Amino acid sequence: MSNQVILWAMLLPWLTLFFMDREDIKRFMPMALLTAVTGAIIVEAGITLQLWGVRETLYPLNQIPPYIYGAVPAFTIWIFKLTYGRFGLYVATNAVVDLGFAYIVLPWLVTRGIFEFLSSSLLVYLINIGHEFALYGYQMWQEGIFTRSEKSTYAANLQPVAAKPLPPEDDSNK
Repeated sequence: MSNQVILWAMLLPWLTLFFMDREDIKRFMPMALLTAVTGAIIVEAGITLQLWGVRETLYPLNQIPPYIYGAVPAFTIWIFKLTYGRFGLYVATNAVVDLGFAYIVLPWLVTRGIFEFLSSSLLVYLINIGHEFALYGYQMWQEGIFTRSEKSTYAANLQPVAAKPLPPEDDSNK
């Protein structure tokens, strides 16, 4: 299998979102977009600091591996859908996924010649764990934005003048 096929296949996890509720996608999409943006920043910082390098990419993505825009945000949406609200399960799931990425996927990409890795897998693992904690905090903040207070902000007995009933007519003044 060619490296270009592997790189294009990294964009396919977005298709799995067809199996998810539309409301869940709306709920977790801002977090997925933040994942892609911060992941791109992390990759660019690693390239600048010469911790890793990208040898082969897709055409429009010059220095960013396609898993940053494909697999990572889509898998993050699924992980949040299945674990959000249960922090221990979220941490355990991400620990396993990040271990698999740092010690299985990344070395495989290096042997394929797609990625050049100049630092330790432990560093990548620790960066991913820190990234996941930041994302969970962001999602907690995001959930707080859209909650509405139960207290109404107006008095229920206030009515516009046109809606008030007329006072009873007094027949004694006629």
